[in-house]
Amino acid sequence: MIDILAANAEKTEAQERPTAESLQAARAAGAFALGTPAEYGGAAASATVAVRTLAAMGRACPSTAWIAGTCLTGKLLVARGANFSEPARREFFADPDVLICGSGVPGGRGVAGPDGVRVTGRWPNVSGCEDAAWAGLAVMVDGTFSYAQIPLADLTIDRTWQMAGMRGTGSHTVVADDVLVPAELIRPLQLPPDPGTLQFFGLTVLGPVVGATFGALDVITAMFASDRKPFMTAYSRMAESPGARHWLAEATTLAQRAERTMLSVAAELDGGAELTPLDASRLHLTMSEAGRDCRAAVERMLDLHGSSGFRTAQPLQRFWRDVAVGSRHPHLNPYLAMEGYGTAVAG
Repeated sequence: MIDILAANAEKTEAQERPTAESLQAARAAGAFALGTPAEYGGAAASATVAVRTLAAMGRACPSTAWIAGTCLTGKLLVARGANFSEPARREFFADPDVLICGSGVPGGRGVAGPDGVRVTGRWPNVSGCEDAAWAGLAVMVDGTFSYAQIPLADLTIDRTWQMAGMRGTGSHTVVADDVLVPAELIRPLQLPPDPGTLQFFGLTVLGPVVGATFGALDVITAMFASDRKPFMTAYSRMAESPGARHWLAEATTLAQRAERTMLSVAAELDGGAELTPLDASRLHLTMSEAGRDCRAAVERMLDLHGSSGFRTAQPLQRFWRDVAVGSRHPHLNPYLAMEGYGTAVAG
């Protein structure tokens, strides 16, 4: 899968959605079944397995990894957060490898009737919507925050995703126009009582970002192994420069620290201990710091590469843009994470 994702990463960005080959490879490798419960043939992956998978994918193609992460989050919501009936769950998980997309922002309104709920609304930033089979969408139904599972065939897509980074996620706007949703496929949504699930959602964002940071580091490491020299110097190779070696060590240290942070959060979630609100706030802050480490690491790599790293054909600038956008997702927002932790510490 990794080789296929890497070979198609540039094309994925250009067409603003993963290539068919990338999607097939990810599906065959089980990347879309990470969040499918075991009783329906899925992986029910631990946090550690999930983030290692997403990071490995992100190292090759951050956009495809991001879509796999949002798919995992959507399936966790179905499995843990909405009281769907068993027949509805069987229908939804009939294919354990199904790709789903979704949005937790209540962009729609529902009107309940005898035959179901009629839903109308718009949900922006829905990653992978052009290739998903289902969309999990937050809907307000008579004042109740609800979660609907709607086949993409019943929705339309407004291509609004125009971003500097994560272009290949195709995170366009999903539109429902008086769509009838059967009552069994729209239920009141309650966030899982375990704070660990919410932090798991954060890891599905952080994993692709950490992976993209190491993808950038692969580019820089290859440059050091080549015969490229620092311009306007007497050095014959980058590795001859003590300053360049120092900056390479600095970028590597930042990337590795972000990875350790990611894995430590995952290990804590997998440990089974019940998290307190203070624990959850601490983990949120920790993940946001890892996101900042990723940005700092890639900035140092750009300093090493110089202006040629910004050529459109140079993968380094693509990783840079993907990290810059992905690390600023609300799950990794540093000032809100610090605010929340301060509130928790102050009691």
